[in-house]
Amino acid sequence: MDLGRWPGWKGVFGSRFGCRWVVWVLGLWMGSGSVIRLLAQVDPEARDLLQFGYNQAFEGRAPFSGYAFYYRNQPGFLSSNLTLRLVVAPVYLDAELAMREVLGQGTHVAVGVAGGGYGESYNEIRHGRYIESESFLGHGGTVSGSLYHRLDEGWRVPLYAMVRLSGFYTEYEEGDETASGFVLPPDHFGWRVRTGLRWGGSEPVLFPRSAMELSVWYELERRTSSGGYGFGWDRELEPWNHRWWARAMLTHTRRQSGVQFATGLTGGWSVQVDRVGTYRLGAVLPFATEFAVALPGYFYQELTAEGFALVHASVSWPLDESQRWYVTWLGSGAWVDDLPGVSVSDRWHSGLGLGVRYQSPAWQLVLAYGYGVRALRADGHGAHSVGVLLQVDLQRSRSALIGPDSPFRSRALFRWWGGN
Repeated sequence: MDLGRWPGWKGVFGSRFGCRWVVWVLGLWMGSGSVIRLLAQVDPEARDLLQFGYNQAFEGRAPFSGYAFYYRNQPGFLSSNLTLRLVVAPVYLDAELAMREVLGQGTHVAVGVAGGGYGESYNEIRHGRYIESESFLGHGGTVSGSLYHRLDEGWRVPLYAMVRLSGFYTEYEEGDETASGFVLPPDHFGWRVRTGLRWGGSEPVLFPRSAMELSVWYELERRTSSGGYGFGWDRELEPWNHRWWARAMLTHTRRQSGVQFATGLTGGWSVQVDRVGTYRLGAVLPFATEFAVALPGYFYQELTAEGFALVHASVSWPLDESQRWYVTWLGSGAWVDDLPGVSVSDRWHSGLGLGVRYQSPAWQLVLAYGYGVRALRADGHGAHSVGVLLQVDLQRSRSALIGPDSPFRSRALFRWWGGN
């Protein structure tokens, strides 16, 4: 499930070529292309962004948690009614081409393709302990067709319905530390149907100045191959997965003071799901999943849930008159109904975070500390982590380098050559 999936990097070249350092420099990808995939409407703004995020835990051994990707949204691609959305990571690509109003006013059709390495990997974490012997790598690809339809008639906040049908293929392989007696899940083809309603939405940027969303979703997944895997087939890859989830969120920035408030509630439930397809919560990595489920101080994907409800709130204060420096406080809490066989230490979990942010028109950088209040570790409850988030707006970076004035404004060279 994209709400909590990442490629689980053992190494892009780790097991086969032995170049692990390449992974740490380039292999920072998460979410199997899910970063921008579920917008439920065609993004009308041109965007050219680089995103980077990384979390490092202080207690215990954790799977690598980070991402780096290039995101481009290009309205008017090839023709005026086409919009290209592209996410590129070192060994993964996710692209969608939308045809605006091809089926009438307010109705858009899109085709997409995604695929590459490590996007379907799985890391086993139980009771705050990362179990490498039961973790494995996964690769695959997806093709999809989507229909986006605007239901309102000129409302200031748009209401969209979305239906997506996709086909996929997934294959698994052992990681460096996967136990020799651990049987991998069967490779398989499959298909998914997703439908939902979204009122409002949020820009795919690190800190949107304002945003509002109410949305509800359902997804049905069918795998052509299923069955037991693990030690003595002690766990199951289910043929069917049913998932429901919803989100309410609000972000507002006061114009005069620059103080920013954000709050949100995300909840999900599932039926017939397994370890690979269920919800997973933990860490603060805003673009690692389609819907951010932040729990400061926790490992990424530490909590495996059949159902959950998570509430979060944050406040950012500017520290200077130019509003370049900010301090941010974040708090979140979650109720978790654990998946049978992957029990969690408690039903209730919470985390607190504190960060310092610098922003310019072209880039933003955040350094943050997180404390997982109920995260279970070897010495009891409580865990610490640090993180870094970076966003670079390439459009604004190029403008800053070139400057606001046209380079042809100076005609000295032409005059020297005898021109007018």
